[in-house]
Amino acid sequence: MIYRKAAKEQSDYRRFMPSGSQTLDAVAGKDVIAEMGSTCLLLRMRLMSRVIASIYEEKLQPYGIGAAQFVSLVVIYQIQPATRAQIGYLLHLDRSTLTRSLRAILAEGWVKEIQYQADARCRPDGRSRPIVLTKAGKDLLRRAEPAWQSAQAQAKVMLGKNGVIAVTEIANRIIDAGRP
Repeated sequence: MIYRKAAKEQSDYRRFMPSGSQTLDAVAGKDVIAEMGSTCLLLRMRLMSRVIASIYEEKLQPYGIGAAQFVSLVVIYQIQPATRAQIGYLLHLDRSTLTRSLRAILAEGWVKEIQYQADARCRPDGRSRPIVLTKAGKDLLRRAEPAWQSAQAQAKVMLGKNGVIAVTEIANRIIDAGRP
């Protein structure tokens, strides 16, 4: 039974392959998959992201906070009171991922939702519940500062001076492009 299923999948695969001697592996004499592997920016950016994030994860772990939560707290602090839409926009998170992240940091007591205030970025009808850092959230960031400094230093060594400059400039362009 398993063999028949595998044979069917293989025949389905062949149906979508180009006819003749040309295959996806060699188009116009080039090994396109090898080229993808050696030049793909997506592959390299995901690799860099995982490696750099793991540095921060390791350093922040003793404080009971992950890198994604840390970043969320810093962003919320910078723009508070912060709406969910603003946080998601700045962090480029979809609604589902943002909801999970916020649920965790709300449960830890690091942030809280605030009620309507005339001077806050919220609506008087209560549909928007802006988020601010609590004292516990600010204290956590202050306590974790040495770990963050250590992670920063390690990441900077890994990226090198020019890499740090490039990453910072690219990220700033992305942030600036998203500002109203």
